[in-house]
Amino acid sequence: MSLEDKLSIKLNKNDNVATAFSEISSGQITHDVKAENVIPKGHKIALKQINKGEKIIKYDQIIGLAEKDISPGEHVHTDNTEFRFSDHDYEFSTSVKLPNFIPEKERPLFNGYKRYDGKVGTRNYIGILTSVNCSATAARNIAKVFDQNKLSQYPNVDGVVSFTHGTGCGMASEGDGFEALQRILLGYIQHPNLAGVLLIGLGCEANQIKFLLDAFNLNENPFFQTMTIQEIGGLRKTIEEGIKRVEVMLPEVNKIERSQESIEHISLALQCGGSDAWSGITSNPALGYAADLLVKNGGTAVLAETPEIYGAEHLLTRRAINKKVGQKLVDRILWWEDYVEKNKGSLNNNPSPGNKAGGLTTILEKSLGAAAKGGTTPLNDVLMYGEKSRSKGFLFMDSPGYDPASVTGQIATGCNVVSFTTGRGSAFGSKPSPSIKIATNTDMFNHMIEDMDVNAGKIVSDNSSIEEVGKEIFDLVIRVASGEKSKSEMQGLGDLEFVPWQIGATM
Repeated sequence: MSLEDKLSIKLNKNDNVATAFSEISSGQITHDVKAENVIPKGHKIALKQINKGEKIIKYDQIIGLAEKDISPGEHVHTDNTEFRFSDHDYEFSTSVKLPNFIPEKERPLFNGYKRYDGKVGTRNYIGILTSVNCSATAARNIAKVFDQNKLSQYPNVDGVVSFTHGTGCGMASEGDGFEALQRILLGYIQHPNLAGVLLIGLGCEANQIKFLLDAFNLNENPFFQTMTIQEIGGLRKTIEEGIKRVEVMLPEVNKIERSQESIEHISLALQCGGSDAWSGITSNPALGYAADLLVKNGGTAVLAETPEIYGAEHLLTRRAINKKVGQKLVDRILWWEDYVEKNKGSLNNNPSPGNKAGGLTTILEKSLGAAAKGGTTPLNDVLMYGEKSRSKGFLFMDSPGYDPASVTGQIATGCNVVSFTTGRGSAFGSKPSPSIKIATNTDMFNHMIEDMDVNAGKIVSDNSSIEEVGKEIFDLVIRVASGEKSKSEMQGLGDLEFVPWQIGATM
């Protein structure tokens, strides 16, 4: 990537487009080409003649085809670019680069909450989970009682949080949707950031609590309890009983203190939302570098959002640790193609109006930038949505591109910190795992300074290196994992972002 030209960036010598640093006026010259019209900031300018049907190349990869003849200096965007996905001849495990693991004695430590099962949390919450929407009011009213004043005598407790959702009944009691919801509930019940869990149901729902307990061999104990509104005798009695049970948990949870733990216990969700053209140039490569550092230190980084790696998945199959793992990713891509077709949609509809306003034209362009969050280490496994991770290192989890649903799944896999890159300025936070926000450009970082934790835009504005910003992100992950509050936590975000992916018919 060269920053020598002051008007635009050509990311690879083989590219036939460049990205504008700021708005380029008609007649201005960049990369020896005169702009034929106004090129908005972050948008693409053609560097040579691209005839109808020819490939448009960015990142040395195809991002689309010319829908009409495009002259040198023309604005390249949705009105002259055609999305056409071409089947890849997938290669498996051809670009596996084993990381240089840092010796255990040299790995940094963080202050975490050690659990009885050996896991380590970054926060110390009590969670009120619901099996069905019908118990949402009970869960919220129980959690509402335990405000800051009520918890002031329990300084080691980060909060009592309700995790409510809109499904659990009116759904098939088997199949993709039912299994996904059960995986999510299991992942939160056993999450290292939840020291205590109360699971509340109605009693007659499709998603029976007993089914969950039996399916995963779960047993109740002082820190994991269940109840149903019908069994207890109504909403008021359920709320009162729930408050009593949390009050019993609180003193015990408060006894748990932070201790020095290996960074290998950090599992980092890699997420992006409100992306723009700078996402794939600044923040996502920098986050990828941070993810590599974490993996080299024995930790875990989990990429997700399957529709947002569509068209770039061939780069990940080459990094698959073996063919079986690579094929699991291809199988999820095929599932998504079938899923979208059945619902009369298109995967190229994924770029939002905000993405397009920020300069992203096709899903191929968006995916190539999004995949950069995954760094360079081998792909060790591909997980179903919300499936608990069994291995460390770099992993991929199948999910929608919808941020709350995707992060809900990543947290269920065990992610105890979330990293979130954004170009347009997505306001997002999550509980029980703290979310770090990484701005793609300096203008937006300064404009939304109260929401953004890291300015990756200085890679362009201040000529900082991807490695420097990546190390900054890595260091911040360790500090936040140790208890430092992220900007989204300071803003109070995270209570409404528990959104299990609803798959299948509502009946």
